[in-house]
Formats: sequence, structure tokens, C-alpha cells
Amino acid sequence: MGEWELLDITAEQGDTTATPDSSIDELIFHIHVRRRAMLYVVNLLIPSCFLITVDLFSFLLPPQSVDRSSFKMTLILGYTVFLLIMNDLLPITGNTIPLINVFFSLCLALMVASLLETILVTNLLLGSSDFSPVPRWVEVLVLQIMGYLVFLPPKAKGKRDAESPPKTFTNKHMLENSFPEKKGEAEQEDKALEELKNLSKDLQAIRVQVDRQINGTKSSEEWTKVGFIIDRLLFGLYILFISVSFLTIIIIWRCMPRVKSTKLLFLFISVLMHGPCSMLNCSRPDPPALLEALKPVFNLSSIRPVVNSSTPTLVYVNIVVTSILGVDEKAQLLKTYMVQNFQWKNEFARWDPDQCGSEWLTLTRKLLWVPDIVINEFMEENNAPFVPYTYLYHDGFVNDFQPFRVISSCRLDTYMFPFDIQNCTLTFNSYLHPLSSIQLGTRIPAEDVYKASKARMSSAGEWELVGIQHSLHRLPTSYGDFYEELRFYVSIRRRSTMYVVNLLIPSCFLIAVDLFSFMLPPDCVDRSLFKMTLILGYTVFLLNMNSLLPATGDTIPLLNVFLSLCLTLMMGSLLETIVITNFLHGSSRLPALPRWIKILVIKVLGCVVGLPRKPKAKDTVVENLAGLEMPVSVRHDEEAPNADGLPIDMMVKRLQILSRELHILRLQVDQHMGRSKTAEEWIQVSLIVDRLLFIIYIFFLSISLTTFVVLWATSQNI
Repeated sequence: MGEWELLDITAEQGDTTATPDSSIDELIFHIHVRRRAMLYVVNLLIPSCFLITVDLFSFLLPPQSVDRSSFKMTLILGYTVFLLIMNDLLPITGNTIPLINVFFSLCLALMVASLLETILVTNLLLGSSDFSPVPRWVEVLVLQIMGYLVFLPPKAKGKRDAESPPKTFTNKHMLENSFPEKKGEAEQEDKALEELKNLSKDLQAIRVQVDRQINGTKSSEEWTKVGFIIDRLLFGLYILFISVSFLTIIIIWRCMPRVKSTKLLFLFISVLMHGPCSMLNCSRPDPPALLEALKPVFNLSSIRPVVNSSTPTLVYVNIVVTSILGVDEKAQLLKTYMVQNFQWKNEFARWDPDQCGSEWLTLTRKLLWVPDIVINEFMEENNAPFVPYTYLYHDGFVNDFQPFRVISSCRLDTYMFPFDIQNCTLTFNSYLHPLSSIQLGTRIPAEDVYKASKARMSSAGEWELVGIQHSLHRLPTSYGDFYEELRFYVSIRRRSTMYVVNLLIPSCFLIAVDLFSFMLPPDCVDRSLFKMTLILGYTVFLLNMNSLLPATGDTIPLLNVFLSLCLTLMMGSLLETIVITNFLHGSSRLPALPRWIKILVIKVLGCVVGLPRKPKAKDTVVENLAGLEMPVSVRHDEEAPNADGLPIDMMVKRLQILSRELHILRLQVDQHMGRSKTAEEWIQVSLIVDRLLFIIYIFFLSISLTTFVVLWATSQNI
């Protein structure tokens, strides 16, 4: 009771394969087995569904009060660890992608999409006050159309205006007209009225700052509404995807067919079948007479079968590659399974087929002389089944077939991994005999060898055969003779789909998350913690990747360079975020900005990245307040006389104390809301550097993705 259960066994006789000298029949057994899926459902599907459900419910976290992005980033980190375990359990094949791999990739894509959407919503909620008004097409498409689809229609403006307090843009008008000033009136109003006027202006200024901080503008509210609609839309897509996935898995699990049409295993039994011979004989009309006549030939099996020793023996070599078992990049080995065919002429073994009654005979190989042809790149012992028989024909030709499990050395170049094509050489030559004794050749063109190998290919693993060529070479010896080599050049191509799905796409997802993290406002969100969690997840991903990448010290794969550059960019963005956070929260303590930085960064780079220096905006409310014009010493002087020289009333003293305290509070609010010129310049520098790194990120990702797409498309067309 293992992982597989037997469903059915059928057998059929294959078509006869005709060769110039013989015919072979095949008896094919089809064994149908089915995998028991309970283990994978419990250990793979259910935990994955749990993580997806957690990500689904994370949409219920309010993004305006909870750092939802860090929560989702931690969840993606956990899912990356889950994928690390999953890759050890899933089958590794380059021919087709398992459906469960597609499911996991889609889950990761949805997680990344929800994280990017959370970053966008956070940016809209916390930074929408600096945005331009919502474009008309966004207002129509998102607020009006998509808002009704996700049950978030726009609110009626009349009801909102009736419930909301007066807008703050009228504060300037109110400050100027609350207490009208006429010529000569200021000298006539008493101290109490003057203090009440100053007190009212200070309250109006504080209200302006608080109202801007809390309520925002109409444009910011519209952008916030856009973010909520997008959030609700992705939530609906999440529910739809999870529902369809669950139904699909349950249907496949419960309603799978009992017998699959795919042939999972082939057992080839070669049966040598020939028509009955006419009973012609040499001395007697039976095969034993032929064997008796061939005994002198068998006694000469220890010497090369030529009448004249100066006559070279011509050996024809042919191979048929039936399976590519694998490639060991670290040991630089190619593992293949092939059938090799040697043909040569035995000048001692000739008979008249009419007289002896047979044109060919099957003999054990040890009765005849066999050429010492070896494969130079052979690294291990042949573990293929031994076939002891060979064919001997009436004209002396010997046709020898032998299966080989070849583990050969090969110079592997993994620079273009996973889009690499490897060219390996199999060199056939006589181990002892020079050219004057044994000559090599081939009867079948290279194109026919490749077609025969493709037709007999029984495996569909990570590698596929793309070409076979051969050439003949002669090498000089130290004693004036030559050795002859017949080289077969086997070209194989890695099926890259599995690596694209399991390596490149998750890596691009994580890089896209780091790219979109630039949209998080660093003054409101702890972007550095988010990026640090992302780097931790990327490190776990690299740990998973190292077990899949080829291990070789000759060249570094291009994919390794890409992933290293991605990690470098992540580290650079993290360091840049730390610097920006320091500027935002400690810029008031920094010295004045050097002139060369001001020219190079603010004026030059600022225009390049689209962040020119803004003109300093003046706050009309603060500049028109009379409280700022009144000397502070007067406010601290509780015994100051009035204009007529009379003592100040107790009520006026109370109002002066209250006005003084409120004025100090207003100055503190202004200091907290506003920044000095030096601080603004340092913050502008940090924002320009942030935008510059963002542009470099986009440029690097565009070039990298274009390069990999071109390489992938090129490798598929070869």
C-alpha cells in the first residue's frame, strides 16, 4: 500500500520495425497506475488554502489605522517558506507543469497583488492631500461604475454638505470680517474687546491647522474613495478565485477517471521472429550443419577477421538515443540511455545461402571477434541489460546491437540557465588498433540518426534532444600512424518552463513588491520595517533557489547575476529609506544644505526626476494674525495701563493670561506643522534621491524582464 495503486494492465503487439538486415517485433504492455492523493491534499492543499484564507480576511483590517502592508508581507514570507517545502514534494518535470503548481503560482500572484493594492490604498489614505484632483475618466470609471459594482456608491452631496461644518477655506474671510476695523475705532475699543479679538484669531488659526490635518480636501476624499473601491474589488476577485479553485480541486479529486489514457510505463520485449527456412543444407539440410561448418571461424575469434593482415577492418558505428536521464552540472556529467550498433565484415565467415539453407544466423557474441570500440567520455560502468547475441550474415557481415547506459563527461555551460543548450560529444574509437587496422564510418546520415532518436525517445523530463551531428577525425600517433575517431555531437535543451514558474515569476513578484513599496509615505508608515521583512523573505527565497540552480564553478549563471542585483537593489532601497526617515524626523537638527548638493541634487536631479523645487507657499492665515504683531512682553505684563492711564480691570487680566497661553499653543502648533527652510531642503533632497532610485528600479526591471523574455522565446524556437 504505497503511493501508487494499480488500475489496469493491457498488452498489444507493436508495428514491425524494418531495418536493411533484420526485422524486430515489439510487444507493448500498458500499465495504468494512479497516485493516492490524500497525502498531498492534507500536506499541501489544505495548508495553502489556510494561508490564502488568512490573506482573504486581512482585507477586513482597516488600512487607515493598521499597518496592513507589514501583515501581508509577513504572510508572503510564510508562504515562501511553504513553497520551499512544497518544491521537495512536487514532481520535477520539464515537459508539463502540474496543475497544483499553477494553483500555487496563482495564489502567490494574488498575495502579491493584494499587497501592492494595500500599498496603493495606504498611499491614497495618507498622502492624498498632495495629489492633483481625480481625473474625469477615473471618476466615471471607478467612482461611478465600479463603485456600484462593489456596493460602494458615491454619497449624495447635499446630505454631506448639510451635515459637515463650514469649510475651512472661508477662515481668511472670517478672520478679516469677524471684527471689522474702521479708522479711529482701534483707539476707542477697550482692552477686553482687543483681547477677545486676538483670542478669536488664534482659535481660528488652530482650527485651520487641525481641520487640514483631519478632514482633508474634496480631492483627497475622492482619492481615498478610489482606494476603497479598488480594495473591495480585489476582495471580490479573491473570493471568486478561491471558490473556483476549491470546486476544481474537489471535482478532480472525487471525479477523476478510473483509467488514464496516458501511457505511464512501457515494457519493450524484443522477439526475434522470422519465417521458416527452406531446409537447404551444406552437408546436411539442417542448421547444425551450418554451425559445424562455422567451427573453424569460431576458433579464430581471437584475431582480427581478415585474410590479409594489411587489410583494415571497416567498422560502421551508429547510435540511437532513447532517453536523456539527466545532467549533473557540478560533476559535469551527461546521463543518457542509447542503443549502439556496430557492423563489420568477418572475411572468414562466408557461405552460400542456397547450399546452407540460411542467409543469417544468431550467435553468441563470444564466438566471434568483436572490435574494441569504446566511448572516450565514458565515466562509469555500463549498467544496461546485457544482450549476449549478435547477427552473422552469409556474406560475412556482423550486425551487433547493444544497449548502453552512458554516463559521459561533458563540458557544460550554464551561463544562460535556465535557457541553456548543452552540446556534448560522444567519441568512438578503437582502444588499441590504429587506422591501418580498424577504420570507422557510418552508413546513416546525421539527420536520420536524430529522427530515429526522436521517434524512440521514451522520456519527457527536464531535457529534450534538439540535434545530433557526427564527424570523422584522424589523430597522429608517436610512431607515424593515425588513430581514427568518430564523434557524435548531441545537443540537448533544458525545458525552462518549470524554472520560469518556480524561480523567475516569484522573484519578479518580490521585486515588484519592493518597487511598489516606494509608494508608501515614509513620514506616516514605517517603510524600513516593511523592506526589512521583504529582504528576509527574499533571503528565504534565495535559500530555496540555491537547491534548484546548477552548482558549477566555471561560470556564474545569468539568473544568479539577476538575483544578486535584485538583492543589491533591495539593500540600496532599504538604506535609502533609512536616510529618508532620518531626514524627515531629524532634519531640524541638520546643518545648512551645502551649495554643491543644492545645485546638483535639487536643481539638476530634481528636474530630471520630475521634482523641481516648489515656490514657498505662504500661509495667509498666519501672516494676517494680529497676535503675531503684538509684542510678547505686553502679554506678559499683567499691570500694563490702558490708553487713558487707568489700571486694568480683573477681567482684562484674565483675558490677557488666556490670550498669552493660547498664543503659545498656536506657535507650538505652527512649529509642529511647519518646517524650517533647512529642513525643507534636506527633505527635498531625500525625496529626489527616493524618486531617482525608483526610476533606476523601473529601468533595471524593464531591461531584465525584456532580456529573459527574449532569451526564453529564442530558446523555444531553436
